[in-house]
Amino acid sequence: MPSTFTHEFNAPAFKAKVSFNTGLFINGQFVDGSDNTTIDVINPTNGKVITSVSEGTPKDVDLAVDAAHAAFDTTWGLHTPGAQRSRLMSKLVALMEKNADELAALEALDNGKTFNWARNIDVAGSIDCIRYYAGWADKITGQVQETTEDKLTYSRHEPIGVVGQIIPWNFPLLMMAWKIGPALACGNTVVLKPSEFTPLTAIRMCHLISEAGFPPGVVNVLTGYGNTTGNAISSHMRIEKVAFTGSTLVGRKIMEAAARSNLKNVTLELGGKSPNIIFDDADIEQAVNWAVFGIFWNHGQTCTAGSRIFVQEGIYDEFFKRFMEKTRSLKIGDPFAPDTFQGPQVSEIQFNRIMSYIESGKAAGAKVEIGGERHGSEGYFIKPTIFTNVDPSMKIVQEEIFGPVCVLIKFKDEEDVIKQANDTLYGLAAAVFTQDLNRALNTAHRLKAGTAWINCVNSFNSNVPFGGFKQSGIGRECGDYALTNYTAVKAVHINLGHKM
Repeated sequence: MPSTFTHEFNAPAFKAKVSFNTGLFINGQFVDGSDNTTIDVINPTNGKVITSVSEGTPKDVDLAVDAAHAAFDTTWGLHTPGAQRSRLMSKLVALMEKNADELAALEALDNGKTFNWARNIDVAGSIDCIRYYAGWADKITGQVQETTEDKLTYSRHEPIGVVGQIIPWNFPLLMMAWKIGPALACGNTVVLKPSEFTPLTAIRMCHLISEAGFPPGVVNVLTGYGNTTGNAISSHMRIEKVAFTGSTLVGRKIMEAAARSNLKNVTLELGGKSPNIIFDDADIEQAVNWAVFGIFWNHGQTCTAGSRIFVQEGIYDEFFKRFMEKTRSLKIGDPFAPDTFQGPQVSEIQFNRIMSYIESGKAAGAKVEIGGERHGSEGYFIKPTIFTNVDPSMKIVQEEIFGPVCVLIKFKDEEDVIKQANDTLYGLAAAVFTQDLNRALNTAHRLKAGTAWINCVNSFNSNVPFGGFKQSGIGRECGDYALTNYTAVKAVHINLGHKM
């Protein structure tokens, strides 16, 4: 039998005892993995084991796919009207709202993000996302195409079938919602793999999905490693579509596996090296506040992190002074403390990766203005780090660090900054700060990025598409754009009188 996770939360914001099964969720049941092995979940604040969860294997992926196909062929897909799918998704929303504080606490526990951010951004955004797609479930429509009077033609947008979904560790619950929301609304069944570092909210969501009344096999969740469980999903011959959020390196492997197997449909939301452009006429106080949020929110573990901050020369010195002051004021520490802004990085692996980039910047001649070292002696905390004196060839300028590390770069004019901003393999997001509307729009339109923020950053909405240009991904999450990822279009031709 799978183990049960029990934990007593005793934080000012959340005091409760939680307990739930940590098995694989296959066909509506919590089960052990085929090999009866487990994965330790680590608390990033101290490096100690929180609990162990069942480990999924390729054999378990096969079982989950069987269950998902059975559900699709009998109790879901075209067998369940959109209005009924909508009602079930709305029940899930109600249960998420009822358990919102618990979900936020679990997110803070194994991810290290602050409880306040988890509650107000991750959980709130996840609830909003599922609610949004519940509204779409009975509105998936095709079209009638005019051809000739002796022929009727129309298109159907049908569910694809069994879809595989692989989500990252930086926004575990939110990425689960972004994935299952449109998939379920369109009538697909799901085999989902959460990150082995942060599986707790995904497992807890399985209990809520069951309680909401979803038929067995509609959603299956298997915690496992990328090179085993993830690879089995992306290469499975009976999974017709795979969606992945994570690094560009792994995205390439998933796309290759999908091509080598059954040429399954692929959507990828990958890495970024987002430019944050601050012009002379920007509101400096607001630009500083947003720039700090843009790079240090979620400990810099954000694919849209504004890690390249370009400041026009006329305000560079003043911006630099205020940016340093604001960064120094950030509280690092216990994710459950009400005044903490930044908790630990998610894992020792990520901690070491970020520190190696910091050392690379130092070795290349960049100047550390603040930070550049670990915070404290326990856990995976890193001080917010600002580099200056950088050049475009440095790794810290070109590569995604995925941590609380940024580079500050002075620029001369609009042409200069657009050239520098677009000098990257990535194209996920960008931000522009100016009070000149024409300049704002002109710059936003010329930046090669899937999202362009003006006088804000890291602002997301469930009904607005999100995705990248270049090596930042394929396809779009959120909005009605995401629905196209989860439907197959069929054309139907009806002969009304043409004789042969």
